[in-house]
Amino acid sequence: MDRLSNTIRPYAWGSTTAIAQLIGAEPTGEPQAEMWMGAHPGAPSRTERGPLNEVIDADPAGQLGSAAVAKFGPRLPFLLKLLAAGAPLSLQVHPNLQQAKEGYEAEEAKGVPLSAPDRNYKDANHKPELICALTPFDGLCGFRAPEDAAKLLEGLGVDSLKPYADLLRAHPEEAALREVLTAVLSADRDEMAQTVADATAAAQRIGGDYEPYAGIAHHYPGDPGVIAAMLLNYVQLQPGEALFLGAGVPHAYLNGLGVEIMANSDNVLRCGLTPKHVDVPELLRIVRFEATDPGVLRPEASPDGEEVYDTPIDEFRLSRFVLPEGAPAHDLTAATPQILLCTAGAVGAGELGLAPGQSAFVPAGEKAEVSGVGTIFRATVVA
Repeated sequence: MDRLSNTIRPYAWGSTTAIAQLIGAEPTGEPQAEMWMGAHPGAPSRTERGPLNEVIDADPAGQLGSAAVAKFGPRLPFLLKLLAAGAPLSLQVHPNLQQAKEGYEAEEAKGVPLSAPDRNYKDANHKPELICALTPFDGLCGFRAPEDAAKLLEGLGVDSLKPYADLLRAHPEEAALREVLTAVLSADRDEMAQTVADATAAAQRIGGDYEPYAGIAHHYPGDPGVIAAMLLNYVQLQPGEALFLGAGVPHAYLNGLGVEIMANSDNVLRCGLTPKHVDVPELLRIVRFEATDPGVLRPEASPDGEEVYDTPIDEFRLSRFVLPEGAPAHDLTAATPQILLCTAGAVGAGELGLAPGQSAFVPAGEKAEVSGVGTIFRATVVA
């Protein structure tokens, strides 16, 4: 078992306090957005044996287990993070596996550099993800029913939003959502900036259900994504609740601290709330235009105390143990690779002691027993 030393990414939307408070450190004054735990080459965790990606590359079967290598290849198929949003992240979607392969191959054939700002596909993998709240956590997830979105837009009393509300009512669900998102993202930038300014002023005046959008507009004035965000479900997670984001589902995290796990990919198509490249035609090819319930997940407890967040994919499996005083040790030995992350209390993992924010990598088949008083998240795969 390896204690992990992890990189904190200083993205501009990150909270200046949340990760520092969790790990018991003094805030630096700079944004601390994500702590990465895993073998992603962009910021691999470090161990006493070397960077985790190099440790795995040197012995894939020994570190990951033969079943995981056979199913996912010689790499750790997930990335675990602490995510601390102090401002809204970009409104975005992720491709499914076939779309990712096609998109990656097409851009490779065109010779688009991986570092190019207009590159959409950094790899050939999909990126389903799960966010589990550690604090109250606000986000956007999936489309509202068109009628609900129309009422929300109309409630602002902004004349330039009326055509969008009319479109939402004029077509069947899929066509209505597609036409309105296309119109919003393709509108004249100056005209849309004025629409967003008028909508922001109205949202600030009305408050209530409109407060989240006034907050979004504060960070991204004039951005078409402010209007696009009103087409989506607004979700407030309580600690321990989670959201699963599948392929094609538009979403954005707005505020809060959580544990995030995802397939090991960088593929993102952006809809707005960002200064980065927005490829509208490709985005419209990827988005699933259907109204959905956000589907808030609550963990399912098993007899041994493991609380599992059930998802429909195999690249990752996230669970947690909430360990009370006097609880017996739990044997987590498995034939698959694991990362253990403490988020509260003091937890023993094998011979390691883990405090909040500390983590460990457990190679496949290695004895893994946890005990103590606190909360520990377990990330692994289904192989």
